[in-house]
Amino acid sequence: MERIKLLVVEDEVLIQELLLDHLEDGGFEPVSASTARDAMQLLDDDEYRALVTDINLLTDLSGWDIARHARRLYPELPVIYMTGDSAAAWSAEGVPNSVLITKPFAPVQITTALGQLLNVGNTPGV
Repeated sequence: MERIKLLVVEDEVLIQELLLDHLEDGGFEPVSASTARDAMQLLDDDEYRALVTDINLLTDLSGWDIARHARRLYPELPVIYMTGDSAAAWSAEGVPNSVLITKPFAPVQITTALGQLLNVGNTPGV
């Protein structure tokens, strides 16, 4: 079965590595970026089935900026936002076809949310 290609944007190296390992084990094909600019370049260069992004990045651009860029390219792209903040900003954005996961989280929360957003179950490609 074909692996689902995802873009994962996380600037904390340990969290990024944990997510990539978990997503690969779950049957996904994750591609990673640690900055918003790198993520936007990857989105311009290739097609992804979903975006998993931290909202608060240590750059001048945020996960919101990445998601807006991604949605200009792919209007229906499922997005999972990760944050240590409250859900108020996410609710205010009114982002369709998305899920907010607050830190700290268990990696299985990401794969479960992806399964729901992509309608593929929790373990695609396995």
